[in-house]
Amino acid sequence: MEYNVSTLEAWNEIIESKAREFGLNFYPQEFEIIGFNEMLGYEAYVGMPSKYPHWSYGKAYDKNKTLYSLNMTGLAYEMVINSNPCLAYLMRENTLLLQILTMAHVYGHNDFFANNRMFVEGTNAKGALEMFKLDAEIIRGYINDPSIGYEKVEKILDAAHAIKFQIPRVVGIKELSSEEIKESLIEDYYLKKENRGILEENKDIPFPNISKIPVEPFDDVIGFIIKYSSLEEWEKNILRIVKRETKYFMPQIETKIMNEGWASFWHYNILKELDLEEGLHFEFLKRHNDVVAPIIGGLNPYYIGFKVFQDIERRYGRDKIFEVRKLERDSSFLRRYLTQELCEDLNLFQYAKKSFDYVIEEVPDEIGWKQIRDYLADTCGVASIPYIRVTDLNKRDLSLTLEHFFDGRELEMSYAKETLKYVQDLWGHKVTLITKTKEGKSVEIVCNEDRKIFIN
Repeated sequence: MEYNVSTLEAWNEIIESKAREFGLNFYPQEFEIIGFNEMLGYEAYVGMPSKYPHWSYGKAYDKNKTLYSLNMTGLAYEMVINSNPCLAYLMRENTLLLQILTMAHVYGHNDFFANNRMFVEGTNAKGALEMFKLDAEIIRGYINDPSIGYEKVEKILDAAHAIKFQIPRVVGIKELSSEEIKESLIEDYYLKKENRGILEENKDIPFPNISKIPVEPFDDVIGFIIKYSSLEEWEKNILRIVKRETKYFMPQIETKIMNEGWASFWHYNILKELDLEEGLHFEFLKRHNDVVAPIIGGLNPYYIGFKVFQDIERRYGRDKIFEVRKLERDSSFLRRYLTQELCEDLNLFQYAKKSFDYVIEEVPDEIGWKQIRDYLADTCGVASIPYIRVTDLNKRDLSLTLEHFFDGRELEMSYAKETLKYVQDLWGHKVTLITKTKEGKSVEIVCNEDRKIFIN
């Protein structure tokens, strides 16, 4: 069916009105219509209209374009930015029904951005686009500076991208300074000493070693390097840029299942109320089923989130889903609301590699479904990324010691070794990473000042 911009504007008014009737509360919404080549570009630049240059974005664009041209993958129907006003891109090649469905989907995302605590507490939607624009200008300025140039900037960006997720993972919690941490440890010491007869009878309580750097394991590797390394100020500024942009995306990583499930839930319910003509209605059913279809051998976040929100509404009523949308992230969402019945309905199971074969370890029976639920909750979002902490800065030789927080999952050794080289590039001295094997054996990966790797 043919349509023009006026047609989309009319449908947008209807959809926005219906979304408000349902109780959605969102930022002002702006749409931009783009072609598939532009969509490929925005996908590579994580949706941002302005982004600093780096070869990884060109690589992502080339990969996506190749897969698309070979018909091995499709393109997103839309892309939505967590900003205020909320910016969304619609692909020009979409059919009229697809535009209607994706606009309704966008209002679901917009409501999620504006209300979920991870976004409210962890991001500044009003200043988001300006932040990315300013960051791009700063880095381009370093590239154009004759005393710096692209190669030096690229080297810092390569290293920063390799460890960009090694920043505090708890959104909305104030990052304590070194002095605040020391004060807290001393206060805790005297509190324990005062209650020693009750809590730790006949045991000596050692005074905390507050001269140690860091005083206790520190989970902001990038922040530690910014504070204690001998990098030049422009290099530290690049690290600050990568850190704050990663922090902006952290809520999206932590709520992928909820966010997509919420948007799918609302595009489905809004379109059911639009009294679509027969041809559009049949296409709506087909497109919606495509979006929330299960993936063989994988997990579709749209499908899981949609089914869980439907189940919550069925069991607790509509008010409850708005409460869940506001308070939860994927890990707590799954742990609290993924039931045995849903595990069975979603056909979930857990498998593992044994020798050279993959075997099913758990099925959604009376015991197995809890194992499946807990595994999904424990490994979604940033929990899928190794958690590394700074444990010691040797004041004598300036060597740095990192610790992998071992939760039963081993590091991929080839990635660990290469990533440690990037840490050494930034730190400038020997770096040691301590981890464990599944058998509990401690392993030290050492990168010396020549970037050579040793394993002890």
